[in-house]
Amino acid sequence: MCCSSFLKMMMFIFNGGIFVAGAAIMGVGIWVKVDSSSLLGILDNLPDAPDGLSQLVYVSYLLIAVGAVLLVIGFLGCCGAIKESRCMLLTFFIIVLIIFIIEVAGAVVLLVFKDVAKELLQDVGTAVETSIEENYGKDDGFTSIWDTTMTEFKCCGFNNYTDFYGSPFNSDGNAFPITCCNSTKGNCTEYQVEFSEVDGCFNKLLALIENNAVVIAGVALGIVAIEIAAMVVSMVLYKDIGSK
Repeated sequence: MCCSSFLKMMMFIFNGGIFVAGAAIMGVGIWVKVDSSSLLGILDNLPDAPDGLSQLVYVSYLLIAVGAVLLVIGFLGCCGAIKESRCMLLTFFIIVLIIFIIEVAGAVVLLVFKDVAKELLQDVGTAVETSIEENYGKDDGFTSIWDTTMTEFKCCGFNNYTDFYGSPFNSDGNAFPITCCNSTKGNCTEYQVEFSEVDGCFNKLLALIENNAVVIAGVALGIVAIEIAAMVVSMVLYKDIGSK
């Protein structure tokens, strides 16, 4: 009886956290959807985007969907444990198992098809470069988004300052965003930008991921461990309730 009560409490705590996380993720997704000045504006302005890239624009829908799934999981886990509902516990187990299988399959795909992912990133880079060349300095919204991104990440363009050659902002060939120079005052000329050697935003993003690879891996392993523990506990409670 004591063990059963402890397991119920653990299920309630675990799934309470999942429920809150789902609500938070759904909130972020809704915020991204309604915020027209979000970084998704960059993707909206990409000309001739490669196949699959356009789907990234709908990341807000993905966040909302993930949040909704987590809300359902949290609800089923909490109510199933408190009300001792075998149906809810079994449904909870099946959903978590499906998510676990999808995660494993996704990890395998990423490991096996690394070259495909690399090729997609190269296509993305080409599309972004073209977009900068055509819109930076002409489209105020697009320009503002890139200025904010470069300021926050302390980077210049997608690859480097050469992305701005031919853009409306660089019509005379000697004008670059101030973030492309080490100086934060005055103009950023071709002479200054060549010696500043400010990294591109793509390289900064890769460095950020690499520097936090251990943390990302740790979080992923933690999520997997929680999922396995949740499935085990739900089945133990399912069996315990059925034996009463």
